Amino acid sequence: MFCKGFLLAAAASAMASIVNADCIKDQAINEFFEDLNGAPIPTEGSCCMFDVCGLECPKETSDPGKGFGIAVTISIVISFLIGLSTYFFVHGKSVNFFVAGRSLPLWIVTITLAAQSVDSNALLGNADLSYKYHFYDGAVIPIGLGMSLLINGIFLAHHINNEEVLTLPDIFAKRYGKTVEVLVSLCTVCSFIMLLAGNLVGFGAITSYLWDISEEAAIWIAAIVIWMYTATGGLFSVAYTDVVQGVIGWSGCVVMAFWFIANETEAPPPSIGFPGYIYPDNIGDGGTCDMYNGTACVETEGACCYNEALWCPKGLGECDRYDRGAYPFGDKRVFSDQMSNYLALAPFPNALLWNWATIFILGFGNLAALDFQARCMASKTPNTARIGCIIGGLLTFFIGIPFAYLGAITRVHYGPDAVVSEFETDTCAVQLGLPTCAQWNPDPKAFIKLLTHEAPEVLGAWCLIGIISASMSTADGAILAMGTVMSHNVVRQFDAWIPGLVTPDNLLLMARITTIPMTMVSAFLGSFYRSSHSAGATGYLLIVAFDIVLATVVVPLFGCFYAKNPSPRAALLAVVSGGLCRLILEFVLPKDGFLLIPYDVDEFLDYGPACSDLFPSFIDVNSTLHWDPNEQPCDQDHFEDFTGVDSLSSFLLAIIMFLGTQSIEYMKGGALFEFGGSGGYIKDTTEHPLAKESKSLRNVLEDAVEPTKEEGEDAVKDEPSAMPEEAPEEE
Repeated sequence: MFCKGFLLAAAASAMASIVNADCIKDQAINEFFEDLNGAPIPTEGSCCMFDVCGLECPKETSDPGKGFGIAVTISIVISFLIGLSTYFFVHGKSVNFFVAGRSLPLWIVTITLAAQSVDSNALLGNADLSYKYHFYDGAVIPIGLGMSLLINGIFLAHHINNEEVLTLPDIFAKRYGKTVEVLVSLCTVCSFIMLLAGNLVGFGAITSYLWDISEEAAIWIAAIVIWMYTATGGLFSVAYTDVVQGVIGWSGCVVMAFWFIANETEAPPPSIGFPGYIYPDNIGDGGTCDMYNGTACVETEGACCYNEALWCPKGLGECDRYDRGAYPFGDKRVFSDQMSNYLALAPFPNALLWNWATIFILGFGNLAALDFQARCMASKTPNTARIGCIIGGLLTFFIGIPFAYLGAITRVHYGPDAVVSEFETDTCAVQLGLPTCAQWNPDPKAFIKLLTHEAPEVLGAWCLIGIISASMSTADGAILAMGTVMSHNVVRQFDAWIPGLVTPDNLLLMARITTIPMTMVSAFLGSFYRSSHSAGATGYLLIVAFDIVLATVVVPLFGCFYAKNPSPRAALLAVVSGGLCRLILEFVLPKDGFLLIPYDVDEFLDYGPACSDLFPSFIDVNSTLHWDPNEQPCDQDHFEDFTGVDSLSSFLLAIIMFLGTQSIEYMKGGALFEFGGSGGYIKDTTEHPLAKESKSLRNVLEDAVEPTKEEGEDAVKDEPSAMPEEAPEEE
C-alpha cells in the first residue's frame, strides 16, 4: 500500500471533504460497496475501512493503568506544595529571580536555563512530530533550542549580565527609550503567551488521557495550578520548582529514551500484509517474500503473495498475523538526506524549508526569550551566565534529540501498519496507487500510549512525570516573566496619566494581577490548539512564539551591544517594519496549513476524495479489476504553503532597516527623524521591592553553596558598554 514512512504526509494532509452518514461521499462508489456488502455501510459491527478497503477494523487500545494517573498527580501536588511553601518562607513576598542579587552559581544557572529550554515542546511535541512525519520534523525543535543557548552564551549572555537590569526590555529602555521599550515588551509578552499555551497543551494532553477528562478541562486545570503557586510564591517558587522538576524530570526522560532505543525495534519492518497482498519481490530473492514465507499468487503470474494458509489457519477475518501493508520495504529511524533533499521521504513530501526555518526561528528567535535572559541577569558573574548557557544548550541536545528517535519506535506500535491504525476511507492518492483508504489518521495520543502500554510501568510513569515537570518548569517561568514585564515595563508607563498606579510598594501586587489575564489568554489558545489540532499543537505553538520576536526584537537586541551608539530610530524602524512585514505576509502568502512549499511532483500532491471501486495494483485479483489512474483520475491539489518564507523575510527586513538607518544617521551626522520617548533612560531600582527581596534568595544560596571564584570576571566586567552618550536618568 505504501512505501517508506507512510506516516509522513499522511498526518499533514486532510481529505477534501468529510464523510458524514456514508463511508464515501461519491454516491455511485458508496452504493457499489453497499451492494457488495448487502447492506448500508458501515455494516453493523464493522467499519468503513473493512467494508470498502478490506482492512481489518482498528483494534481498541486498553485504558492506561490507574498507577500512571496517581504517579503524575502526586508529582503535580509535590510541585504545587513546593511552590506554595516559598510564600511562607519569605513571609508573603516573592523573590526577583530575574536578578536574585546577581548571586546564582553556575549549577543553578545551568539547571534553570536547561529547564526553560527542555519543555513539553522539546519532549512531547518533538516525539509527536517525529511520529506523525519523520525524525527531523521533531528533532529540529531541540536542535533549535539548544543552538539558541549556545549562541546566547557566545554573543549575549555576558553583556546581559553586565547590564544589571531587572527585565530584558530594561536594556531597550537604556539604549532606545520608552517607545521601543513598550513595543518590545508587548512583542515579548505576545511571544510568551504562545509559549505558555504550548506547555499547557503538553500538560493537558497527558493528564486528560490519564485522568479520563476532556483536554480542554485538563488545560484549564494546568493553568490554574501553575498560576496559583507561581503568583503566590513568586519567582522564589520558580527557582525551587525548576531545580526539583529539572533533576527528576530529565533523568526520567533520558532513562526512558535510551531504554527504548536499546530494547525496541528501531523502526517499522517490511509489511507482512494481509490476504491477497502482493509482496514487492519474488520467491527466492531473499527479501520480504521469503521473510514471511510468501506463496505464489493466484491471479498475478510470477508474483509472491501473503501466505493465507500459514497466517490465517482459522479463515479470513481471524488471521494470526497481519498488518496494513503500509511499508513494502520497511521504514527507517532516520533518513540521512531529509535535511538536504526534498524527495528524501518519497512517495511523501518533505517539509525541507520549514524544518530549516524552524531551526533558524528557534535558534535566533529564542535569544529574545524573557526567561532565558532573566537567568543570565541572575547569574553571579558574566562568565557564569556565559558558561551556563553553553552547558544548558548541550543538555538540551542530550535530552531532546533522543526523543526524536522515539517517533519511529512509536510508529512500530501505533503507526499505519499497526492493527490499531485507522485510515480515512474517502481518500485517494495517485502517488500511493490507492483509489480509496489512502490517508492514515495518526493517533494524537500515540506517544503517551507508548509510555503507558509498551514501556516498563515504572519507567513509563517516570517519563510522564518528566514531561509534566518540563511543562510546569517552563510554564511558571513564562507566567512570572509576563507579569513582571507587563507591570514593570508597560503598566508603569501610565504613571504620567495615573499617578501612583504602579509604585515600588505595589509593584509586586501589580505583577501578580497582570499574570491573570495573560494566563487566561494562553489557556484559551491552548484549548484551541490542543494536541489533536492539525497544526501540530505543542511544537507548532513554540515556533509561533519565537517567530514573533525573531521578526521584531532580535535585531535591535544585537544592536544594543554590537552597534556603536545604537540609534533609537533604527530600533523603532526594525521593530515596526519587521512586525508589519510578518503580519502582512501571514495573509498575503499562500498557506494551506501543511507547511509544504509547492514542487511540481506527485509527492507534493494532497489527498483527493475516493475515485474508484476497483483494487490497488498490489492486490492479487484479475488485472482488469486493478485501478487505472488514467481512466479514473484522483482529483488532487498540490500543497502550497510558504510558511517559513515570511519568518525569514521579516527578519531580513528588520536587519536592513536597522543597518540602513544606522548608516544614514552616521553619514548625516544626526538623527534621521525625531519621535516621542526616544531618549534612553535608566529605571531607578535602588528602592525596587523586587531588587530588595532578591537578597533572601541570595542568602539561601550562599548558605547552600560555597562561593567559587570566577576567573576572568574583572576582564568581562570591564568590557565597554554600548550605552548612548549622555543618556538622561529617570527620576
